[in-house]
Amino acid sequence: MYYEEQQEPVVQEDDQSLQHPLVRQMVIQLRAVDSYGTYDTWSDARVLDPLVLTKARRKAIPVVGDPDETTISRVKAYYNALAQLIERETGLLAVPVINITHEGFGRALILVGKLVALDKVLRDVHRFGFDSLEALVAEAEKQLAKATALVGEHRAVAEL
Repeated sequence: MYYEEQQEPVVQEDDQSLQHPLVRQMVIQLRAVDSYGTYDTWSDARVLDPLVLTKARRKAIPVVGDPDETTISRVKAYYNALAQLIERETGLLAVPVINITHEGFGRALILVGKLVALDKVLRDVHRFGFDSLEALVAEAEKQLAKATALVGEHRAVAEL
């Protein structure tokens, strides 16, 4: 990806956000899709570093572009991690469904039974990332709270 050529890491090894359950699950998901073993010798901070887009990193990414497979795998890892946490919170199977066009537009759904617990429109996927790990955690917690509340309100549908 465009910004990965930068040598200066943004996520530090001692970052407290690395211990958050969502971030831990993101690391698990990203390592799981690494079929070539690239991340085997990388620290968790280095694996997550490309998800943090500083102003300089965002500036290096073109406004219009097609997402590469690595970026798409990061999007999938994020929604897989959310689904796993929804499952942990509700005790019901949560399944992510992600559809992204080659142009970087699409939709991410997390289904719990017959219930759509999370529905997110995706745009400019080639620029997928967060301002910081704290921003990633805040956004994920917001989505997790909405999804688990929806499952709680419509548990009968979620159990179908």
